[in-house]
Order: sequence, then C-alpha cells, then structure tokens
Amino acid sequence: MKHIVKHAEPQPFSQWKALANANWQPTYDQLSGALKKALKIALMDEQGWICCYCESRLTDDHSHIEHFKPQSDPDVDPLDFSNLLCSCQNQLKKGEPRHCGNLKDNWFDPNALISPFDPSCERRFAFTGDGRIKPLIETDQAATETIYKLGLGIPKLNAMRTKAIEPFLDESLCPDEFQSFVSGYLARDKSGRFGEFWTTIRYLFAGEAA
Repeated sequence: MKHIVKHAEPQPFSQWKALANANWQPTYDQLSGALKKALKIALMDEQGWICCYCESRLTDDHSHIEHFKPQSDPDVDPLDFSNLLCSCQNQLKKGEPRHCGNLKDNWFDPNALISPFDPSCERRFAFTGDGRIKPLIETDQAATETIYKLGLGIPKLNAMRTKAIEPFLDESLCPDEFQSFVSGYLARDKSGRFGEFWTTIRYLFAGEAA
C-alpha cells in the first residue's frame, strides 16, 4: 500500500457541486459521463495510475472510484474528494477473485483498516521474493486484518508481484546499473505513472534509502 497525497479536487467536479441550490442537490448517483470519467482520471493520476490498495496498474475499464469510508455511513459525504480513491477491478469476469475495494465493500474499521492516506502505511507491510505480503511487525493486527479484508494475499496478487520482481533479479546488472534501475522504477515516468507494486519493489530492493 503506497501513501497517497491528496491534491485539489478537479475543477469540473467543484463547479458541478457548486450548482447546488434550493431545488437541486448533487448526489454521487448523479455523477455520470464525462464528469465522472474526469473525476476518476484525476484520482488515477493522483495515485500514479496504481491501485490505492494492491498497487496493480489502473486502467479506465479496470477500475472504480472507491470511497475509503463507505457511502453507507450516514456521516460520510459521498462527494467529499478527500475520501475518494481509485481501486482496481470494475465488472468482474467470471471466476475472477474479488480483492481491494471490490472485496472491502462497505467494511470500515478505523482501528483495523490501514489507510493509504497515512504516511506510515508503506512501512506496515513486508514482502517476500515469491510475491507474498505480510505485516512488517508480526503483532500488527491492523496490518493482518487489512491484508485479509482487502484480499492482498490472494494467489493472483502474489503471482503479479512475483512477475514485477523478476526483472530486478537480473544478475548481469552492475551495482550502479541496478541502483539506477530501481530508482527509475520508483519515480513517476513521463506520463506520471508509478511502477506496479511500488511498495514491493521499494521494500525488497531499495530499503531505507528510498
């Protein structure tokens, strides 16, 4: 889970909400078309185009707008940009395992769910060379619960992390080349994208210097 720094909400979204009046109030269900797409793209760009939970690559057709605190909570404003993220998975294919926001659904426990808005979230998890995720500190019950509730340890994601790790095992790279490779991967590219499974690569190959 990579720390996400929230930006200002996109201007079209602000302008749409500002149209509220005595006869009309904007609701999340009314978001559609170009406005909703612009909002989702802003969230994906904010996150470097990786899922807010598992860090797999986001695309427009394989992602959804995620409410960190669920809309089902009457105290939550569904249009509060500071509570919005972008998670992978949209319409599930037959047999595809649920994970991330899709599996989380309406579950929320501030004492058990680690937030990607928390700057310390990246250092709550550890990774192994075969793609598995675990709490960095064995007794961290919130990390354990977060992994379980978001499905971050399912075989599908373990396999995807393993694939992301493989290029970093190239023994032909000299130390300087390797460090340059790692640093380049952890930086946004020219399109503003982070590499998939950023935290995994940082943990295994960059250490505290990242």
